[in-house]
Amino acid sequence: MNGYITVKEAAEKWLISVRNVQALCAAGKIEGAVKLSSIWIIPEDAEYPVDGRIKSGKYISWRKSK
Repeated sequence: MNGYITVKEAAEKWLISVRNVQALCAAGKIEGAVKLSSIWIIPEDAEYPVDGRIKSGKYISWRKSK
């Protein structure tokens, strides 16, 4: 399939686990990812999604410091 890569190839490209790539695909975080039967295919030029958990650029703990 020209123009697409597998979940395993994306995991190696982005240095994350295969399961993490599958979760990102299922959550709709990877634009253009399509599920065919039981496998995900990802466009070759897809970018690793930005981590939306930290918005300010600095980690802020929810715990109260003493």
